[in-house]
Amino acid sequence: MYQTTIKKSVELVGIGLHKGSPVRLKLEPLESNSGIVFYRSDVDVSIPLIPENVVDTKMATVIGKDNHVISTIEHLLSAVYAYGIDNLRVIVDADEVPVMDGSSASFCMLLDEAGIKELDVPKKVMMIKKEVKIKEGEKYVKLSPSPDLNYDFTIKFPHPVIQKQAYVLKFTKESYKNEISRARTFGFLHEVQYLRSKGLALGGSLENAVVLDEKKILNPEGLRFSDEFVRHKILDAIGDMSLIGMNFIGNYEALAGSHDLNHKLTLELLKDADNYEVVELVGEKTRELEKAYA
Repeated sequence: MYQTTIKKSVELVGIGLHKGSPVRLKLEPLESNSGIVFYRSDVDVSIPLIPENVVDTKMATVIGKDNHVISTIEHLLSAVYAYGIDNLRVIVDADEVPVMDGSSASFCMLLDEAGIKELDVPKKVMMIKKEVKIKEGEKYVKLSPSPDLNYDFTIKFPHPVIQKQAYVLKFTKESYKNEISRARTFGFLHEVQYLRSKGLALGGSLENAVVLDEKKILNPEGLRFSDEFVRHKILDAIGDMSLIGMNFIGNYEALAGSHDLNHKLTLELLKDADNYEVVELVGEKTRELEKAYA
């Protein structure tokens, strides 16, 4: 199995969640061993996708370099990771990735339009060899060895519509597209009002998020899945874990996980080389993984 990029450049324009202004996003192919590289065309700054470049995880995963940032990268990265793309240049002309409808479905469609191109260097994956866990109070995220890739997420919210939800994704590209990609980000009305008072979430609306007041969902169309909330948390986690720098094989498990805990998990994982093994996918062992990304 070989490294991949996209066959052709593609682009779209959408609204930025925080500024509420139009953002142009363009994806371009890159050569083998380039990784995922973000580029701010408005300030001429490249930001490689590595954990050391994460500068904020409070409300989204934000990367930065030379005092310039790109925010809300996790939904796009979730789709890129799910498609098994190893090398890609992501160009934006502002400090955030467009939010689109609050899910990763638009980015999946963009990648479908771009097509996947196989390169001439074997694909590398990270095999999780030891359990790695980050725990804060009752919240935790962890990685553990497994012969395949699963995401097991549980959330608890003291809200009548959400309460406790759990979901296990047995990962394939197809299961991701069908079960996870359409799940939208969500927030509470009082949080949105507070953020707007601070000049944030200016682009947030019922068009790009599930919004709840104290008792109910405000979106007239309702939910896309009865458990859309936990499915979106898996979508976020897949995007956050792409900061490892390659696809991994193992089990991801979370109770009330967050961007911050996911970032700490990637740092803890990479801190000790005994936690993982990087393998080149050649010969027989590639077949199952090739099916996963077909």
